[in-house]
Amino acid sequence: MDSIDEIYRRYASLIKRYIFSITRDKNLAEEIMQETFVVAINQIHKFRGDCEIPAWLCSIAKKILYKQTKKDNIKNIISIDEVELEDSTQLEEEYIQYDIKLKLYKALQGFDVNTREVMYLRLLGDFTFKEIGSIFNKSENWAKVTFFRGKQKIQKENII
Repeated sequence: MDSIDEIYRRYASLIKRYIFSITRDKNLAEEIMQETFVVAINQIHKFRGDCEIPAWLCSIAKKILYKQTKKDNIKNIISIDEVELEDSTQLEEEYIQYDIKLKLYKALQGFDVNTREVMYLRLLGDFTFKEIGSIFNKSENWAKVTFFRGKQKIQKENII
């Protein structure tokens, strides 16, 4: 097995992107990534090797995120002082984009967990199919097929 320094160098950005793809919060993603490696260092003796290291790290990160989200009950609150009035055509375009995203996210909730996460990682996290396969301890081809089937389902149901 690689040293923890090598594991950190190799997978830190992957973990950060994974969490960012879920939260869309750079600071939280950085924090969770750091906590993930603290837990990994403390739990390395429990790593059985029955999955790839990135999959193990992503599962740790996801557990930390869920635990922290549940504990903090994180909500996105924007102060009225932060909101600036913009050109109405730009606001209309942003609303249309928001509406499309909302429909997509709602539709993805009806997908099985693996397809939903593959879609999120690919669309929001800009992960490669190889990285996605590694996260799930599956092949690159599995990630491509899962994404393609999800995309087909979206097109078939005229979701967006």
